Amino acid sequence: MSDSDNEVVTLFRPVGPAELELIRQAHFRAFPPRLPDQPIFYPVLTEDYAVKIARDWNVAASGAGYVTRFQVRRAYISRYDVQNAAGEHFQEYWIPAEDLSEFNRNLVGEIEVVQEFKQP
Repeated sequence: MSDSDNEVVTLFRPVGPAELELIRQAHFRAFPPRLPDQPIFYPVLTEDYAVKIARDWNVAASGAGYVTRFQVRRAYISRYDVQNAAGEHFQEYWIPAEDLSEFNRNLVGEIEVVQEFKQP
């Protein structure tokens, strides 16, 4: 294995309580499969962007929002292009739902919850 095989990228994912529970059930080692109406998995590049989504969208939709942080092998994630969702500060990867199992196999370490937001 070369050094480049061991390189990782730190990414973030905002989640609601239901998705967090599924991550917990997977022992913080995998993201759950997408639902039929979720054809894309969206990990984001910055914690600030994940905070905005968790705080502004997840809390409104489900009463709570969480920011997860995780690492994925650079060799794997580099096959996907970074997408600008709404400008250079809102960058994410678009992982097709059918690729999520392979994405999970390329996670390094555990998925961590680094911030949480709840309705007052």
